[in-house]
Amino acid sequence: VYGFYDECQRKYGNANAWRYCTDVFDYLTLSAIINGTVLCVHGGLSPDIRSVDQMRVIERNSEIPHEGPFCDLMWSDPEDIETWAVSPRGAGWLFGSRVTSEFNHINNLDLVCRAHQLVQEGLKYMFEDKGLVTVWSAPNYCYRCGNVASILSFNENMERKVKYFTETEENNQMRGPRTGKVSKEEALKYGTCPGNCLVQALL
Repeated sequence: VYGFYDECQRKYGNANAWRYCTDVFDYLTLSAIINGTVLCVHGGLSPDIRSVDQMRVIERNSEIPHEGPFCDLMWSDPEDIETWAVSPRGAGWLFGSRVTSEFNHINNLDLVCRAHQLVQEGLKYMFEDKGLVTVWSAPNYCYRCGNVASILSFNENMERKVKYFTETEENNQMRGPRTGKVSKEEALKYGTCPGNCLVQALL
C-alpha cells in the first residue's frame, strides 16, 4: 500500500527483505517511556487501559488485532472532545482532553507523544494543558501532501527541542504536484501509515 514491498523488490530483486521486516514488526514495542514522564505511542489511548503497567502485559508477538487495547494504542486519535467517541477509521477510538489529563495524572506523566495523523506543520500540541503532542516525521507525505516534518527530542534535563525539515530535492522531483491541502478523507487514509515511526524521533 505504501510502497515498501515494491521498494524491497526493486532494491533486492525479491521479497525476502520485506518478509523479514514484517516479521520484525510483530515484535516491536507498543510504547516507550522517557525518564518516567513522557509516554511515546503510535496512535493514542485506550478505554481499556488506565495505567502504563497494563501496556506492559499486552501480548506483543502478533499482528495488530482489529479491536482491544493493542489495536487502540495503534489507531486511536485525539479529538476536541472530553471523553471517548467512535473513530471514523473503524479501529481505535477518538479520545479527548479529560481522558488525556486523567491518564497523565494517574501515571505521573507530563506528556503523551504520538504520531499516526498527518500534521501539516510537522508538530501539533493538543488540549488546553498541552498534555499531548502529535509528531509527524514524513515530509511531503506520499509525495503530494506538501507538509513539513519534525523530530522532537529531549535532553538529559527533559528540555524539548523540535527540528523541522522538508523533503529532499530528490524526493521533491519523484511524483506529481503537491497540493498543500488534504481532505478529511485523505487524512484518514494517509494518517494510518505503519511506516510513520515515532520511536526514532523520541528515543
